[in-house]
Amino acid sequence: MQQVVQLGRRLVTTMATLNNPAGTAVEVVRQQKKALRTVVRRELRNFSPEAKREEDEAIQKHILSAEWYQNSKRICAYVSCASLREVDTSHIMADLLEKQRRTAGMKVYVPRIEDKESHMRMLHITNTDDDLIANYMNILEPTLLDSVGNPREEVMQATEPLDLLLLPGLAFDRKGGRLGRGGGYYDLFLQNYLLLAKDKGWKSPLLVALSYSPQIRDDAVPVDATDVNIDALVNSNGILTFSSQAEERISSS
Repeated sequence: MQQVVQLGRRLVTTMATLNNPAGTAVEVVRQQKKALRTVVRRELRNFSPEAKREEDEAIQKHILSAEWYQNSKRICAYVSCASLREVDTSHIMADLLEKQRRTAGMKVYVPRIEDKESHMRMLHITNTDDDLIANYMNILEPTLLDSVGNPREEVMQATEPLDLLLLPGLAFDRKGGRLGRGGGYYDLFLQNYLLLAKDKGWKSPLLVALSYSPQIRDDAVPVDATDVNIDALVNSNGILTFSSQAEERISSS
């Protein structure tokens, strides 16, 4: 009887596949993403602490010394999480917040996860000691209220456009493809913000990801219609540019 049930399930799956080839393609990409995430996570676990420290320093130095970074005034940046093996951003965050204190009109925003449905907001902060708390995944995020009890400014309600967005990821290819960790938070946020920028007639922000060497893949990473490509990728050897905006803002600086 159990064999009959299993055969019936296989027949149903086969018929669904034949009747919905688009759904099959989506499932293929989903499985490819899952497989690549497994491979890259294993490689990051095997990435030595010494190599990680060296690349953390090199990547942050590349960014801190770059004109395209120094000339940006409204920036979204992630607060790195060691348990996720993200490229460290501690020096970058310290530099951004120090410049914000002494530069009129400069704004720094960092991500806050809202739920498990891929919703994330970018909220304005002024320091890392008082403005951030650990969430249920032990990732540091901004509190909802600032030090005087007011709701934090959200980038989607800002009156001026972003110049730069520094983002993490799990795997990247050499054409701007980005594979996240599976939550879809950055892709959904980027889709919404890019639509907002288009509606307001703003120039899109420069999307720059940070990557360790094992995360850069020679083959194309699997992507679907919801994935947003990056403009540039910073690694320990320098920066790779993928878009005309990156060529204009980075290669010319």
